[in-house]
Amino acid sequence: MATEKPTYYITTPIYYPSGKLHIGNSYTTIACDAEARFKRLNGYDVFFLTGTDEHGLKIEQKADKLGMQPQEYVDQMAASIKKLWKTLKITNDKFIRTTDDYHEKAVQKIFQKFVDQGDIYKGEYTGWYSVDDEEYFTESQLAEVYRDDNGKVIGGKAPSGHEVQLVKEESYFFKMSKYADWLMNYYKEHPDFIEPHTRMNEMVNNFLKPGLEDLAVTRTSFNWGVKVPNDPKHVVYVWIDALSNYITALGYGSDNDELFKKFWPADVHMVGKEIVRFHTIYWPIMLHALGLPLPKHVIGHGWLTMKDGKMSKSKGNVIYPETLVDRYGLDATRYYLLRAMPFGNDGVFSPEDFVDKVNFDLANDLGNLLNRTVAMINKYQDGKLVADNDATTPYDADLEQTAADVIDEYKDLMNKTHFADALAAVWKLVSRANKYIDETEPWVLAKDDSKKAELSDVMTHLAKSLRVIAALLQPAMPDAPKEICRQLGLSEEPIALTSLAFNDFSATAQVVKKGTPIFPRRDVKEEVEFIKSKMTTNEKKKGRKAMEEAKQKVQASAKQEDESTGKKAIRIDVFDKVELKVAKITAADHVEGADKLLKFQMDDGTAEGRQILSGIAKWYPDPSVLVGKNVVIVANLKPRKMRGELSQGMMLSAEKDGDVKVVIAPDDLVPGMSVE
Repeated sequence: MATEKPTYYITTPIYYPSGKLHIGNSYTTIACDAEARFKRLNGYDVFFLTGTDEHGLKIEQKADKLGMQPQEYVDQMAASIKKLWKTLKITNDKFIRTTDDYHEKAVQKIFQKFVDQGDIYKGEYTGWYSVDDEEYFTESQLAEVYRDDNGKVIGGKAPSGHEVQLVKEESYFFKMSKYADWLMNYYKEHPDFIEPHTRMNEMVNNFLKPGLEDLAVTRTSFNWGVKVPNDPKHVVYVWIDALSNYITALGYGSDNDELFKKFWPADVHMVGKEIVRFHTIYWPIMLHALGLPLPKHVIGHGWLTMKDGKMSKSKGNVIYPETLVDRYGLDATRYYLLRAMPFGNDGVFSPEDFVDKVNFDLANDLGNLLNRTVAMINKYQDGKLVADNDATTPYDADLEQTAADVIDEYKDLMNKTHFADALAAVWKLVSRANKYIDETEPWVLAKDDSKKAELSDVMTHLAKSLRVIAALLQPAMPDAPKEICRQLGLSEEPIALTSLAFNDFSATAQVVKKGTPIFPRRDVKEEVEFIKSKMTTNEKKKGRKAMEEAKQKVQASAKQEDESTGKKAIRIDVFDKVELKVAKITAADHVEGADKLLKFQMDDGTAEGRQILSGIAKWYPDPSVLVGKNVVIVANLKPRKMRGELSQGMMLSAEKDGDVKVVIAPDDLVPGMSVE
């Protein structure tokens, strides 16, 4: 009698289709795909969900700007995302769209249930709303505020940096405050509910302890969304609509809920750290109010950033997965993304690091191990392998033990979704197998007829090692493991991980096929230049052109000649465009080969900081005297290169009788503060 497979349900967030997905967006889906593949290879019945979040004001505005209907726009975007997942060989079992009819009907039932049981009430909301974030903020939560001459707040920026607008409208509210104590207790009773643990601390200290506010869950200022039952001027605001996808995709709220009964609760919701709050506060409370069990784990991974900060189209530092796949192949792209993101922390993408990983990890370590093994079996054994040999070498036992340890370590790490560490574990075996070649010296054994059995043993041990490596790489790499097995003359069928063992190797007298390198080595300079060229997006180029045109128009209309002084005057609206901010000098030095230039590293309140060059070396021969000082900078000056160094702004200074002094700001000012 066949035993029923254990179930496993994993989800990505549903992606907001307001623009093309870059490698940072794609990481989450690749990570979930790797875990889904791993679980299937371990005998689980897996359900893997991804999809798109297609309602909201931003979508309505985006479609209108393009002269399209919202449905037409999201149809187009959903198709492009599905195409990307196909390119990345994502093995999702379902792709949900929040415009799917069954989902919308289920959301209406969920909303009405909340109303009927008193969890939702009607009121009026006044607050600051970010269209880009689809989120409300209180004044105290804004990262930056704009005030009028009387000190009244008239605008500002959300923590994300996006502009906010004051919204006052009738709204339905969910009584989140009613469940705050319950949620705090749930956290205590389930310490592994949120991973990594630092994310749980953030939720407790930043949201639960200060007091959980009721949540506005409808809007009346736009129409593109799920209509509220019995009150259709309201549309269901993003989070009830979007979060419910995890259960509606399984049939919750419909007549066909067999999948829901089979797979819920989810084993893992994997999300980016910016939306952990919604998945670990709002979603658990909604599920509890519905009388449903909570997901077992919510994993909030870090961001894949660039050296100059968060990946964004406005910065022109975006790289798209298709670019990497087209040039370097799918496996190299997936391997890099999974290896570059340490569990719980941000990963940093750079062209140099990407090319290094391709050249050293894939071409040198893994590729060369396969190439050498195939070449030696062909050269020394006429392309034939023997499963078992009577002879041994002094190094066999250590290689076999390394393989056994790596298998155990890899499985443990993959079960914890520690992908980067799991791949690092595989490379322990790759490294040990390469060392085994140097230790056993097959080229020496081949010269001695009495060592033929020992030579055969070495070749078999290398083939066994490569088979284990191929098996462990299957979740990360869809293609290379099959090619490794093909070149070794082994079956290309998936290798089950349930009982994977080094000596589980039944092949005898199999012809080893001579193949091409699976990961060819790349020219570093050429490839770095290629990737960098792809990071300047069309959006960035268009933006630069528009900014230049706008600047020329402003300058042409604003400049006036002051006849009394002979100096040029500008209007206040031009001056208002200059962003003056406080920055702290953290390092200072001379620019090599330049007599006048100094370069300063500055803390400007951003994670990445900035570098500014200034021609004041004459007055500051020892620039270190400025380290630790607060200064005033022009923060929105167009960056430019001088003597090969990038200058990202201007530092204010004063001049009298030929003597120049840097303007020093008070020590109690915080870097990043605006100077008004």
